[in-house]
Amino acid sequence: MALRILVGIGMIATWHVVAETSLVGDPLTMRFFFSTPLDVAGRIAQWLLHGTIWYHLGVTLLEAALAFGIGSLSGVVVGFWFARKPLVAAVFDPYVKAANALPRVVLAPIFALWLGLGIWSKVALGFTLVFFIVFFNVYQGVKEVSPVVLANARMLGMNERQLLRHVYLPSALSWMFSSLHTSVGFAMVGAVVGEYLGSAAGLGYLIQQAEGVFDVTGVFAGMFVLMAFVILIDWLVTLVERHLLSWRPRPAAT
Repeated sequence: MALRILVGIGMIATWHVVAETSLVGDPLTMRFFFSTPLDVAGRIAQWLLHGTIWYHLGVTLLEAALAFGIGSLSGVVVGFWFARKPLVAAVFDPYVKAANALPRVVLAPIFALWLGLGIWSKVALGFTLVFFIVFFNVYQGVKEVSPVVLANARMLGMNERQLLRHVYLPSALSWMFSSLHTSVGFAMVGAVVGEYLGSAAGLGYLIQQAEGVFDVTGVFAGMFVLMAFVILIDWLVTLVERHLLSWRPRPAAT
């Protein structure tokens, strides 16, 4: 933790030196393009104290939570289904890969056209980012179940439901949580990108408005608020992971 804090202090100090001194260029020019840590911190404090940020943050978090929840649940269910039904996986494999290859930025205006500029177009965009990450990890996790463990479980008389509960699900949990850590950020990205392209509220809206008037401080402030909440949500996912995977033996220290 001390090293993490030291790295963060070093990055902020470098940013401050670049923006406030003539080491790289004219300080006025550097502040215009990069702002300063103090100005960004002051803008965030202003947003928090005046309550400006809370409504926009609530909209973005709602969109991201819906995209994360729906996308993760769908990815887990479809991943298990494909892994347990080889014929289904063989038939739909090229279609899943083709859908995953579609650029999400191209889909954003299509979702806005279909679903309007409300929250559901942002949820749909976030869903496309989350679903495939979770799906491929869960699918691979179920496929990676040890044949020896499966053979022993069947020899002990386990039926398919018991195999799913005691063998397949524990095997896929590590893969699933690995994908969930990545999906948290992508759910927020989907919400913010959708807001950036067209909305009346949200962090993406704030960033787009600040960018439109060359307010670099507002852009950086919005990005830092976004990063802070992604880290917070990722920490919550880590707590759930530790609870559900408490049975897993820890790697031996060397």
